[in-house]
Parts: sequence; C-alpha cells; structure tokens
Amino acid sequence: MTSRKLEGKVAILTGGARGIGVHYSRALAQEGARVAIFDLADGENLAADINSVEGRDAARFFRVDVSDESAVRAGIASVAAWAGDVGILVNNAAVFATLGDVKVTELDVDLWDKVMAVNVRGPFLMVKHVAPMMIGKGAGKIVNISSGSAYKGLPFMSHYVTSKGAMLGFTRALARELGAHNLNINTLAPGLIMSDSISANQEHLDTNRDRVVASRALKRDGYPEDLLGGLIFLCSSDSDFMTGQTLLVDGGSVNI
Repeated sequence: MTSRKLEGKVAILTGGARGIGVHYSRALAQEGARVAIFDLADGENLAADINSVEGRDAARFFRVDVSDESAVRAGIASVAAWAGDVGILVNNAAVFATLGDVKVTELDVDLWDKVMAVNVRGPFLMVKHVAPMMIGKGAGKIVNISSGSAYKGLPFMSHYVTSKGAMLGFTRALARELGAHNLNINTLAPGLIMSDSISANQEHLDTNRDRVVASRALKRDGYPEDLLGGLIFLCSSDSDFMTGQTLLVDGGSVNI
C-alpha cells in the first residue's frame, strides 16, 4: 500500500465547503490528514461524505467567519479539541466568484472593505492563532492561496487583485519571521480555474475566459484537479526545504 503524504496530520482549510475548496478538502483527506473545514457555507454534507469515503473520522465542518477574530479563535480551539494541534493551514477562503466587474472609479468602499476583510485579514487572523501551535511543535506548513492575477493584473477587479497581491508579501514576511521555528510558508497561485462557482459567474467568464486561455502556453481551461498536486506538495514533507515561494499553476501564463 502506498503511504499517504499527510498521514496523521491535522489541517485547517478555510473556504473548504464550496468551489475549489471542496476539491482541496477531499485531497487533503485522501492523503491521510484530518481536515477541519472552515466556511460560512454549509459543509456538513461534505464532511460526512468525506468520512464515508475515507471510512474514518477524517473531516469535520466548523462554521467560522475568518474575518472575525473571536470566531477564528474559537474555531481553532474546537479543532484542537477534536483532532489535536494543527500542523497544516491552508488559507483558501476568499471573496471572488460572486464579484462583478467594476471600475475602480465606481468601486464602493464597503465592497472594497469586505474583500479585504476576508481575503487579507482572514489569513492574518488564521496565522496569528494557528502559528503558536506550530511553533510549539517546531514544525508546520502554511499555504496562502493567491492568484495569477496578482502578477498580471485583471481589469475591473482592483479589489480582488490587490488582496491577492497582499498574499505574496504576507508569505515572504512570514517565511522570514517564522523560518527559525522550522515553519514552511508558501503560496499557491492558480490561474483562472473552472470551478463550479466560477462557471456560474457568466459575466466574469465572458470578460476573461478567452483572453486567459489565449495567454497560456497550454491552450486549455484549468480545472480544480490541476491544483491538487501542487497543494499536497506544499503541505507535505516534499517541500521541507522550500519557504517564502509562490507556486504558479496557471498553464504557463505568467513568468514564461
């Protein structure tokens, strides 16, 4: 039997109950981790399905608003009570799929703040309250999810692109600060991925899909399954001598 790369690990995945997060949740469990799914969308059925497939207590759903510090603190404590200290954190929760195109000159401040609250403050709060567990154990993997749009820009999405650019700097700062404690902090940056939530946003697809595919060396759509190898690599011992880096999974659109 092939050994699983995350056997015995406890992982928190934010935004794990919908979109690409569903695929991340399943992949982490398939590799042996116990997965705490943080989301505001309902993830009870997903966790139950993962447990059925795995034949063990592999996943549990926690309704957590990652922009709320008290909710984050309580959620992490609940995970520790369920499965023990957290060794893997994947900061995936983000406001994106529901966003429409908007000119920066017409962008509402409240919407800007909402995007930043989830996409930037959320990862900060998660790291703030998970990192002490990892430091105490002398090991840990943190994966921040960015986007290829942080490199190339995206018209009429300045709020989202700015938030994803922040993840690149956040990762580098954390790598320098936490490296002495043997923590690995890296970024996974997907291109446009045809998840169910993105596929439902016809306005975004009409504006961007053809342009994005044309810019790729690999002339096809990207799918959630294309990201799973990169995610598991960054969460596993395979990346033990890698930190502060960004893994672009975009079909060869950026930096080529």
